[in-house]
Parts: sequence; C-alpha cells; structure tokens
Amino acid sequence: MLGLIAVTSLAAPAAPTTATTPTTPAGPPPGLSGFDVPAATFAYLARAATSLQEAITAPDVGMRYATAHVAALRATAALLAARARPTAPVRGRARAQRNAWVLLAEVAPELAEWAAFFSAGAAKRAAAEAGSRRAVTEREADDLVRDADRFLGIVEESLGLTRHVPIPATLVQVG
Repeated sequence: MLGLIAVTSLAAPAAPTTATTPTTPAGPPPGLSGFDVPAATFAYLARAATSLQEAITAPDVGMRYATAHVAALRATAALLAARARPTAPVRGRARAQRNAWVLLAEVAPELAEWAAFFSAGAAKRAAAEAGSRRAVTEREADDLVRDADRFLGIVEESLGLTRHVPIPATLVQVG
C-alpha cells in the first residue's frame, strides 16, 4: 500500500523532469540526519503519503488535483517542522504572515523552485475544492499527482531519509 514511509534500503531512481517540473539537488542539510528528525515531521510525512494515496484513487479530477496539492503542502509542513526555527518578533511591529511556500523557499532555498511551482497551483486547487469543473484538466491533475509524489521523495531525501517507493506509472494514466 502506498502511504508507508520508506523502509527500503535502496533509493528510487530519479524521475525524469518536464519543462514545468522543478529540479532539486537533494541531501540533508549539514547537521541533520534521519535520527535528528522530530516526531512531528514523521506525522506530517505520513499524512502527506495518505493524501497522495487519496489523490491517486480519487475518481474526480478536481479532487485528485486538490488532494495532490495538499500532499505537497503536508510534505512542506514536514520539512518546516524539521528545519524551521522561530524568529524573535521585532518590537513594535506585527510579524508579517507568510504562507507555507514562502517559508519553504526561505528555510530550504534549494527547494525554492518547487515552492514557486506549487504556489502557482494554489488558485487552481482552491477553484477545484470549490467544485469548479473547469478549474483543472485530467492531464493537469495526473501531472500534479506525479509531481507531488516526486516532491515527497525529495523532501524525504532532504531530511536524510530514504525515499518512498514512487507511484507506478500505471496507477496514474494520462488521458
């Protein structure tokens, strides 16, 4: 079953990228290994894998897109739980709120392309969640499922963990 966090000793081969899919050098940052990862990170990774499984099996195109996007958000939350550090507020100023994609680019600059990629899809996700039938095509939904799967693996690897087994191409068919 998909959704299990990597227990294999062999990392999956890197998937080919498309012109719209970001590429990322992987590897944990200095001082972080799989043994240093907080429990919350593993919980977020498990939730990301569950969302990815839901996206794979979703019969509705909009739901498939939205759930894949949520899987990427949860993978981002896992990385932020492991690597983000709170900053002291500046006296007399309210702290500006930043979304997960902005934080990801700040905390993990090597994933800035991924942050921009998923941030660009947030409006489509919102439209799909609102029930718009024209928000995304079947091809876009299937591509996002594959991209979210790839991103989850990159996040796992950047945390010093073994990548999960990627989804088989036969599970997500491009129409």
